[in-house]
Amino acid sequence: MSSGIRLRSEWLWFLESEFEQPYMSQLSAFLRAEKAAGKTIYPPGGQFFAALDATPPEAVKVVVLGQDPYHGRGQAHGLSFSVRGRQRIPPSLQNIFRELHDDIGMPMPPHGDLSQWAEQGVLLLNSVLSVEHGRAGSHQGEGWERFTDAVVKTVSDGDAPVVFMLWGAQAQKKGAAVDHARHCVLTAPHPSPLSAHRGFFGCRHFSQANAFLEASQRQPVDWSLSS
Repeated sequence: MSSGIRLRSEWLWFLESEFEQPYMSQLSAFLRAEKAAGKTIYPPGGQFFAALDATPPEAVKVVVLGQDPYHGRGQAHGLSFSVRGRQRIPPSLQNIFRELHDDIGMPMPPHGDLSQWAEQGVLLLNSVLSVEHGRAGSHQGEGWERFTDAVVKTVSDGDAPVVFMLWGAQAQKKGAAVDHARHCVLTAPHPSPLSAHRGFFGCRHFSQANAFLEASQRQPVDWSLSS
């Protein structure tokens, strides 16, 4: 990747070999070419690894797998489902908040910035870590999926029990290699308005996650978001 992109040392210990693979050089060349062509890429390059920067491997309690970043201006900041500051809360995140309210009684937050979750050990990881403005899925198949597969494997191979929230077919496919014997794997349809009514609403993943963490002698997550 470009010299301006850094990965925190705790993750680099596990993932350094990925940066030496040809696919990562090809991905880097693709991103440089897109930028040279004048295309706007989200999130800014320094935030591609924001999820890993916010949550070191030893702190991960919950993994929430998203697809790719939001492709609207000012939305994506490197955490799956999260939007920065006072951005309008996207529909999928509205549905996540609705389920949180129904599950644990959490008040509807005034914003969609999930950084407080990340600081508590919720790894908000997208499968693809960049996207072109206005073109959802535009960077799929360029190499990010292989890198984030390595991230998921790193967490699954770790010592601590972790909750994996796999929402939708893509996330479930990506999480197929997780060690179900050691970790709590929760599956449901994607929270998108197109599919949330098929079983995301009522899944109660948040209370189940905290029950598992407490049974594993780990601190539960405070899912509330202060303003």
